[in-house]
Amino acid sequence: MDNKPLQQGAIITFVAYLLWGIFPIYWKFLDNVPAGEVLAHRIVWSLVFMVFLVLVTGNWRQFIETVQLLKKDRKKTIAIITASIVISINWFLFIFSVQHGHVLQASLGYYINPLISILLAVFVLKEKTTKGQVLSFILAGIGVLYLTLSYGVFPWISLLLALTFGFYGLIKKTINLHAMYGLTIETLVVAPVALLYLIFIPSEGSFTFSPLFASDNLLLIGGGVITAVPLLLFAAGAKRIPLAMVGFLQYVAPTIMFFLGVFLYNETFTVHHMITFALIWIALIIYMASIYRDAPRARKKKNIKV
Repeated sequence: MDNKPLQQGAIITFVAYLLWGIFPIYWKFLDNVPAGEVLAHRIVWSLVFMVFLVLVTGNWRQFIETVQLLKKDRKKTIAIITASIVISINWFLFIFSVQHGHVLQASLGYYINPLISILLAVFVLKEKTTKGQVLSFILAGIGVLYLTLSYGVFPWISLLLALTFGFYGLIKKTINLHAMYGLTIETLVVAPVALLYLIFIPSEGSFTFSPLFASDNLLLIGGGVITAVPLLLFAAGAKRIPLAMVGFLQYVAPTIMFFLGVFLYNETFTVHHMITFALIWIALIIYMASIYRDAPRARKKKNIKV
């Protein structure tokens, strides 16, 4: 059996999560620019980069066909608009959390995200869940509740990041768009609002045409590239590896964020945080164990049906 596609997929997917994990370093360089403005530039330059990518890869005709098909399907049109808004909120929250010294909360949010996805799958998609998944969700809930009651701080950034990304994933699953076309359309939907924001909030403007290649300008433009690249890498890598491996690799990003928050940015990390993270980590171990335990059973059932 040729393991080369599996190895390539694992490496590509790992690199995608590695890039997502070091995102805080990039956005930290722009902490002198308001989060709303950074978001607006991120949307606009992401669109510019994605349109360029669609053109140079010779996929413009297929992209237009995808847009036309979406326009004919009212439910999918509403879904893609909703996805665009939800992911924009997620981007804003992440940029805001990094700029205001809440990298640990961002990390916690992306640890919680898979557990939120379980909850959405059960209540929205009516999927069956295992005892291990239920237990993992309960432990995560206890961790968040403990941090709120003992430390006196409700981790709203963590929960909102997890919820927005969870809902985004749920919507994307129902639409089932090609990653390249999906991001292009999503940024196209919210780009007019982003442009209006940049035009009518000149007092906060940090983007200057003279000199054009100032450091902030380059970082704001580059925000579009760093948004698209890991997503495209993930799309290319994830389809080559088992879902269980994707599930394991997704914890690379929040783990890197965790270490950045504690060791690079010296954010407050108390015993209460330690207990909360420990509960989340135990929950995730149980969650991953349930995936690996049930994967052979699911494959066997699929083979029987075939």
